[in-house]
Amino acid sequence: MFDKLGAKGIAGVVCLLVGIAVVAYQAPIVAAGMALVVAGLGLVASGLVQSALGAFGMV
Repeated sequence: MFDKLGAKGIAGVVCLLVGIAVVAYQAPIVAAGMALVVAGLGLVASGLVQSALGAFGMV
C-alpha cells in the first residue's frame, strides 16, 4: 500500500495522524469524531475513483 502512495502521500498520512494526535491530547472525543470524518471521506473518495475507473472500463 505504501509503495502506491509515494513520498507526498506518506507525508500526508503522517501529518494527518500527528494532527489527530495533537487534538486527542486535548479533546479525545473531538479527535475520535475527526478520525471518523476523515475515514468516511477516504471511503467516499475511494468509491468515486473506483466508480469512475469502472465507467472507463479500467477496473
